[in-house]
Amino acid sequence: MAQLSDDCFAFGGPMMSVDEAVGIIAARVTPVQEAETVALQEADGRILAGDISAPLPLPPFTNSAVDGYAVRSRDLPKGAEAAFAVSGRIQAGAPAAGKAIQPGQAIRIFTGAPMPDGADTVFMQEDVRLDSAGRVVLPAGLKPGANVRPAGEDIPIGTAALTKGRRLRPQDVALAAAFGMTEIDVMRRIRVAVFSTGDELVSPGGPRKPAQLFDSNRFMLMAMLARLGCEVGDLGILRDDRASLADGLKQVAGRHDLILTTGGVSTGEEDHVKAAVESAGSLVLWRMAIKPGRPVAMGIIGGTPFIGLPGNPVASFVTFVHVVRPTVLALAGATQQRIVPMPVRAAFSYRKKISRREYVRVTLRQATDGVPEATKFPREGAGLLSSLVDTDGLVELGEEITQVEPGQTVGFLGYSNLM
Repeated sequence: MAQLSDDCFAFGGPMMSVDEAVGIIAARVTPVQEAETVALQEADGRILAGDISAPLPLPPFTNSAVDGYAVRSRDLPKGAEAAFAVSGRIQAGAPAAGKAIQPGQAIRIFTGAPMPDGADTVFMQEDVRLDSAGRVVLPAGLKPGANVRPAGEDIPIGTAALTKGRRLRPQDVALAAAFGMTEIDVMRRIRVAVFSTGDELVSPGGPRKPAQLFDSNRFMLMAMLARLGCEVGDLGILRDDRASLADGLKQVAGRHDLILTTGGVSTGEEDHVKAAVESAGSLVLWRMAIKPGRPVAMGIIGGTPFIGLPGNPVASFVTFVHVVRPTVLALAGATQQRIVPMPVRAAFSYRKKISRREYVRVTLRQATDGVPEATKFPREGAGLLSSLVDTDGLVELGEEITQVEPGQTVGFLGYSNLM
């Protein structure tokens, strides 16, 4: 496991901005060093352990982009149609050897088939016709080289096609497959210990007292971590006792790359996580300038990073996206990429404090003029799970914004892009 110094997250400001938090994480977290080899079909979502250079050009041979007729462009008369005899046929997957084209001739060819020697242009079959003598009549005006995919047009041989630190997507897996690869070297999965805190919580399926709640945050966080490719350890619920909290933290520190908790990080007298972390290791309590989710804690326990998220589910979700996600990606050695909001039109009014970033839960719809429009969830509470279930994403309001009016352009972050 990566070992961090007790003060690596130290920050002297009164309240940390989101960008400051992400910057500190990216700069100071030590990525894991172990790599493993996985089958191609298991590589989606994993972090690439090394550059992949193209071992062959893509496409590997010059081929036709359409079904049609291959010709030599220099045989075509300028400004007039031409009738060529059809001298052969090449299907996809068949060799072009022995199919060299002769002057004034055409060869029937299909999409993906190799171009015959000498041919450099393909007429689409829907643009031509056959005359009574069986010749293909080619229209005037087609540019030389049309409808042909040259070898290496997509990616030349030797090109750095996929770079170390990339979080692999299905299209990246497709590229590796096009190179003929069956396995990919990736960084090992990040091991994250997750638990909730609070006497008021009980796990789903257990007996619930009248004043207790079923624990939902833990399952939300584990699902989000799984989508990031983590190996998740479910440690259940720790009760509101400083000594047992500290003991639980110490026990898991050496066996995980990250410890993640939810609840107990506020300033109430029954919020014991802060004291427990200070007892087990060191803590920098982040009062992040973010809403929902101001109380976020981060520290080091036995060399293992610790993050404590708020207990309200919406605050826990939002701070996961902006603190836990970049931490996991940094630990995994992934290249950090900012999630760029999509511009949409606001269909709501909103006021906020300056110098604080806020996230408003919205539903997206297309207005009558075709512009995507964001409608605010009708209620504000950070404890409303329905506000996450019944919306499409978050409108991000930067620190400098104090007011939003209907018709104003705002930035939208879809939930599918946040994990």
